[in-house]
Amino acid sequence: ELARFNMIEQQIRPWQVLDAGVLSLLAEVRREDFVPASHQAMAFVDTQIPLLDEPGAPVMLEPRVEARMLQELRVQHHERVLEIGAGSGFMAALLAHKAAEVTTLEIRPELVAMATENLRRAGLSRVRVLQADGSKPLPVQGPWDVILLSGSVAEIPKALLQQLKIGGRLGAFVGDPPVMRARIVTRVGEDAWSQADPFDTVAPRLQGFDEPSRFRF
Repeated sequence: ELARFNMIEQQIRPWQVLDAGVLSLLAEVRREDFVPASHQAMAFVDTQIPLLDEPGAPVMLEPRVEARMLQELRVQHHERVLEIGAGSGFMAALLAHKAAEVTTLEIRPELVAMATENLRRAGLSRVRVLQADGSKPLPVQGPWDVILLSGSVAEIPKALLQQLKIGGRLGAFVGDPPVMRARIVTRVGEDAWSQADPFDTVAPRLQGFDEPSRFRF
């Protein structure tokens, strides 16, 4: 509990995460239960945690990055949320405490199993974990109030922006190393979106999302 307290007070709060609801949620949801057993000692450390024992494995993002993105999305209790990139299920768990319904997509079958079991043990019944490639046509119907890409993309696909309700928000990490930006895109009309880039970070690429061509003619 001391490690959890220190994570919140020394990593998360100084990163401009001041929303009382987000901070209390991070104290309540047991992050250590979503960390692979081989990395339990790193559950509250300010680092990315590998989820599989292989090179280039998907990761849990740093606690401060997860918390800041959760704050920026401003999820409300009546909203439907779609996450792309379930990982271990931790971000879906946080979202489930804030939303009416969460659907999280994961392309790796071993992570589908991990997230499903972690969320079951946490008693979170309002989350569906589906094995699917979020870069392809979605297996679940929108429109959505909130869409979160829990990894980075070179560009946000227009097809995903079209899945937002008017007033809906999409959060993603956009760009190329060494500098990426957390981006919040809000749909403000049938064919209109606004965007804000509240902070910089670096996150691994989401599998399946195309890289743009570097060639210009």
